[in-house]
Amino acid sequence: MSQKRILVTGASGCIGHYLAEALIKETDYELFLLVRNPSKLQVDTQARPGINVLQGDMQNISQFADLLSTIDTAVLTATAWGGEQTFEINVNKTIELMELLDPNKCQQVIYFSTASVLDRHNQPLKEAGEIGTDYIRSKYECLHQKEKLKIASKITTVFPTLVLGGDANKPYSAVTSGISEVTKYINLIRFLDADGSFHFIHGRDIATVVLYLIDHPPENDRSRMFVLGQSKLTANQAIEEVCAYLDKKIYFRIPVSIALANLIIVLFRIQMAAWDRFCMNYRHFSYENAINPSSFGLPNYCATMTDVLKIT
Repeated sequence: MSQKRILVTGASGCIGHYLAEALIKETDYELFLLVRNPSKLQVDTQARPGINVLQGDMQNISQFADLLSTIDTAVLTATAWGGEQTFEINVNKTIELMELLDPNKCQQVIYFSTASVLDRHNQPLKEAGEIGTDYIRSKYECLHQKEKLKIASKITTVFPTLVLGGDANKPYSAVTSGISEVTKYINLIRFLDADGSFHFIHGRDIATVVLYLIDHPPENDRSRMFVLGQSKLTANQAIEEVCAYLDKKIYFRIPVSIALANLIIVLFRIQMAAWDRFCMNYRHFSYENAINPSSFGLPNYCATMTDVLKIT
């Protein structure tokens, strides 16, 4: 049997680094890592045979048409976070790439969306498509467009929640960069009673799940949509865990009401984007049946807020 050929786009990003590292260390698949700038790829591409770095851009994805027709599994993490190219890359070029795969040869496409486009019942959130940032609206659009493709029945869509990760050899995620801010202001934050909830997942745990999905594509009658996240955390639970870790006592808590926040916004004429205001009022970014390595009987690298603080 010939060697399985795996394509990873966005290999130099935060998630891309964890994926590339895991695929290199834990599989013997032939890998094709698509990056715009190979110098940003901090993984050992000489670690074993069969690791191919493709220098290229999603803008010119058609230059890899011949290779794409031979790929067994495509893992699509490449994304534009904003700017004028957002829709072009996140919708048009991503769809073009999927069209260049051979539906008879390719066993699975693992497409990275974002949990921000879903509501609490894992259904498309219409506000994401109407008032989301360019990034979120483009992800919402691609969610609908990919259903029309010939390869649609082989697309597994993953929806990461808040992504943590980064170290000396990997770019930090935006959320990880913000953790030091939270700990800096914990003396104040610990006395606030906040209503909200969320999930997070570490890049290393995302890689564990993706490797599992590569080897165990969902059966045709099973859902091919997976929200990636650890168990739901309330904002108050998160604050309590941070305080316990930093040995800070909580003597009392003042409820933070949305009515008060909205009043302050009006009184001080604070300019807020429609999506930011929606998120402030929505507050509970929680999902049904979020999956992580433990869902498949695999060890979790970072399952709790205490784990997060230990590794950051």
